[in-house]
Amino acid sequence: MRILGLLMLILFVTSCKSPEARRPVSQNSGSYIDESVERNKEMISKEEDYIKQVMGQEPETEFLASADGFWYYYNEKSTDSLNTEMPEFGDVVVFDYSISSIEGESIYAEGEKPTREYAIDKEKLFTGLRQGLKLMKEGETVTFLFPSHKAFGYYGDKEKIGSNVPIKAKVTLHNIKEESNNEPNN
Repeated sequence: MRILGLLMLILFVTSCKSPEARRPVSQNSGSYIDESVERNKEMISKEEDYIKQVMGQEPETEFLASADGFWYYYNEKSTDSLNTEMPEFGDVVVFDYSISSIEGESIYAEGEKPTREYAIDKEKLFTGLRQGLKLMKEGETVTFLFPSHKAFGYYGDKEKIGSNVPIKAKVTLHNIKEESNNEPNN
């Protein structure tokens, strides 16, 4: 009986031990992530150099660099001094666009994509176009040159645009409807 009690006491004491953290079987340093970052920086640099080379082939065109990492030029610029409004968060814009390769080969021709209504920064739209629309005024047509990370990135559009493809998008902004405040006045 004493042996059984002693055995139960030993079993009780060893079972109350706090759990120890398990060590991973293998440890990875951040080298894979660091390598991926370097690859992406190199790819972006090559794309930007290529886009600049293509822009250099059009010396008559005045390209503007955006603060967001893409280039653009005006096909039709608003000359109306009263037309100063650009879309802001929540405004609804109506626009048409076409997409081509950086070299100008059509991917989605004008009219192939339907006229679109888009609430600024409230709906999904590829990054470059979302940022580009905020630079436009009603009635303007602008051509944007987007590196792949501002366009459809690694995944493409799952239809006609492949992985890591820089694009040219011609956009016409038809209308800007300011966001209405539907909250009651107090």
